[in-house]
Amino acid sequence: MLPDVTSAPRHQVGSVTDRIYGDLLARITDGRLAEGSRLPTERTLAEQLGVSRVTVRRAIARLRDDRLIQSVQGAGTFVATTVLGETPNALMSFSRLAHARGLVAGSQPIAVAERPATIEEAEQLSVAPGAEIVAVDRIRTLDGIPVAVSYSVVPRACAPSLASLDWTTASIFDELALAGHAPVRADYSVEAQAADANASTLLCMPVGQPVLVTRSTSFSAAGRIVELALMTYRGDRYRFRSTLHV
Repeated sequence: MLPDVTSAPRHQVGSVTDRIYGDLLARITDGRLAEGSRLPTERTLAEQLGVSRVTVRRAIARLRDDRLIQSVQGAGTFVATTVLGETPNALMSFSRLAHARGLVAGSQPIAVAERPATIEEAEQLSVAPGAEIVAVDRIRTLDGIPVAVSYSVVPRACAPSLASLDWTTASIFDELALAGHAPVRADYSVEAQAADANASTLLCMPVGQPVLVTRSTSFSAAGRIVELALMTYRGDRYRFRSTLHV
């Protein structure tokens, strides 16, 4: 017979729930419950842990509030992952997208250069050949885990201070907005590829493993091209989503 915690004193209910929460948290952090795996049912956990289903439900609710697990109607409850996915039909920076998922975005700068645009870049940006641009090459991280390599090219005139920023925390979208050139739409494409040696080194993954390469051209409200971006994501840490209409 399982203990009836619903009738136990208040401090005892909390302590039992804390213990079950800690047990499940340990299973998640040490990998016994891997990212994306489905949790056992409340009944199964209650039997395994020797408590009531009410206690298990309370502990699971706390894990859900802490964004460590997520429930899918009709499918069950799963350990949350660090998979990043675009919000359908919404243009958001990497940092804001991560924040919306409850994750901490970070950057490891590879190179930041202020230089004249090449002929190809000038054509893509609709600027004069040789116009000053800022190129920012970074590893993007989520909760400290490498997720993508990004390469962005921005006309210097759209954000003059771009090259002098701290690129461990700076956001191109935020800087463009401060300069009056906030991106409001983007042309966006996604292509599956195999990781080359460079992606393998930067993203800590085997050569040949799948990556998703995205290319985007972002526009301001005035129709000006304000950023060209190339992002190479680990295939196991990025999900592309879209909304389709008839």
